[in-house]
Amino acid sequence: MQVATAVRISPQSSTANVRPIRPVLHDVKASCGTCSLRRICMPVEIGDPDAEALFDSLVAHRVRLRKGDVLFRAGDRFAGLYAIRFGSCKTVSTTDDGSEQVSGYHLPGEILGVEGFGIDTHACNAIALEDSEVCVLPLDRIEKLAHEDPAFQRRMYKLLSGAIVRERTVTLMVSTMRAEQRLASFLLDLSNRYQARGYSASEFVLRMTREEIGSHLGLKLETVSRLLSRFDDEGLIDVSGRIIRLLDRLALSQLVATS
Repeated sequence: MQVATAVRISPQSSTANVRPIRPVLHDVKASCGTCSLRRICMPVEIGDPDAEALFDSLVAHRVRLRKGDVLFRAGDRFAGLYAIRFGSCKTVSTTDDGSEQVSGYHLPGEILGVEGFGIDTHACNAIALEDSEVCVLPLDRIEKLAHEDPAFQRRMYKLLSGAIVRERTVTLMVSTMRAEQRLASFLLDLSNRYQARGYSASEFVLRMTREEIGSHLGLKLETVSRLLSRFDDEGLIDVSGRIIRLLDRLALSQLVATS
């Protein structure tokens, strides 16, 4: 089985020229059945030992990444999926004019590499935003389990459908919402995703820089900074460096809903 080779980039460099490094691999000793993120990354039926055993057999090993490591790059052969066990990653795509755009911000329990299905290669770069660890789910094991277990196959369809829906949601947000609505929607989405993982829904750390957030939302760095300051002044949020506290979720939701 071929595993994607992690690479290290400096904050000033692009992903065009990077130096390969050896990823840190770890044998999976603990059962996935004991992982608190199991029902987020690849849900199994509660109390179904057969489904849990199938899921346990899916993970080959884990890859440990340091901040700035690249898990896979656009054009790499698609060899499987990656579930974030801890940490966070961003995915970066190259636009038609050659510029880079942050296409996703991924948290523990989320799956990376879904875009590779059907085209046999990855369509973006996946980069660790902090020290992270991912579980490797090889394609051959995914295909085998999908063939043997219809319930697992349905879960894979649900995973692919969810990725498509999220991509369409981001596209609609960028094309139809005003700048302040995009940022409010982004913060509320993060709040909901952190809450689903048992973390605080009202206070979290932004691992992406303001420039990266702007790239993801189709906004300039100056616009993101100005809006964060405005939300802070209006009492909607409290900003302390990269730490964000949501003070008025209702007002943020009403802002997003305003036509």
